[in-house]
Amino acid sequence: MPRSFHSKNISVSLVAVPEMSAAIVYGMHEVFSCVGGAWEALTGVKANCGRMIPRIVGSSTDPIHTTLGATIVPDHSFKEAHRSDVVIVGDLDVLSGLDPIGKWEEAVSWIKDQHQKGAIICSVCTGALMLAEAGLLDDLEATSHWSANDYFKQCYPNVMLKPDRILVPSGAGHQLVTSGGSSSWHELSLYLIARFCGEDEARHIAKVFLFGDRSDGQLPFAAMVRPKQHEDATIAHSQTWIAENYEETNPVAKMTLLSGLNARTFKRRFKSATGYTPLEYVQTLRIEEAKQMLETSDEAIDDIAESVGYDEPNSFRRLFKRTTGVSPNRYRLRFKDISTF
Repeated sequence: MPRSFHSKNISVSLVAVPEMSAAIVYGMHEVFSCVGGAWEALTGVKANCGRMIPRIVGSSTDPIHTTLGATIVPDHSFKEAHRSDVVIVGDLDVLSGLDPIGKWEEAVSWIKDQHQKGAIICSVCTGALMLAEAGLLDDLEATSHWSANDYFKQCYPNVMLKPDRILVPSGAGHQLVTSGGSSSWHELSLYLIARFCGEDEARHIAKVFLFGDRSDGQLPFAAMVRPKQHEDATIAHSQTWIAENYEETNPVAKMTLLSGLNARTFKRRFKSATGYTPLEYVQTLRIEEAKQMLETSDEAIDDIAESVGYDEPNSFRRLFKRTTGVSPNRYRLRFKDISTF
């Protein structure tokens, strides 16, 4: 298995040439910029991983007017001395009859140097042509957009092309990773996040950006929004207690008793302080814990229901589906193995 860098920051270089898709370069830049920070900002849950630091690299730092009409502005040039943990070549425009042989000499030379220094080299869609031009894919499995099949047959016959695959890690230590069509940058991004920052963070980013099957709407991706900041010490004490005791029976009554307030006053102050009614708060905590268990374990759904405070599994299933839009089993299938493609 490839080694992991879960605790350190990861340098990600996004290659920019005139034939490059600006949408993929900037899309991946934004996603990687959110690693280790966006989930905490939205939910208050601290990320247990390093950050991914994206930068765009080109022949110079002058704006690149791409063949598809958009402009890419590199942060660094190939001549600058720096080492990347990950290098990504995005989708290349082949619509105008691109001849890849001998193209991108400076970019290809830089990519080969980064590869020799230990960087993981990746491609999205037809970006695999640049990796093939660098000779990195010879005698290895790779994938690309289906429209590039003839390019590989004519120009790079030594590449073992697997056009049916979405993501193909290859080489010693999976140091080369190619992905399929242009939208496969979503899968590549999640794969890299899971590989370097852990599957939990990959799931978080998938939920932030709604990556994956959206046929059930947005609810499966939603999470408990960070409660309002407040200065009500009594309610804060109740929140601390319920965070450790959400599985208790009659938790709202116990929180009310703990607060020393009457039920009506407690409910009013709790809603004013947190934005949730006490019952909504408890149910949301329970569902969030159940989601975490579904994502990370093979524990039976009925057992999960009991462990988060529901003695009646059917009641748990109804609440879970009302909250997330899907059944517990469907939720598990969607998010448990998010980095497996």
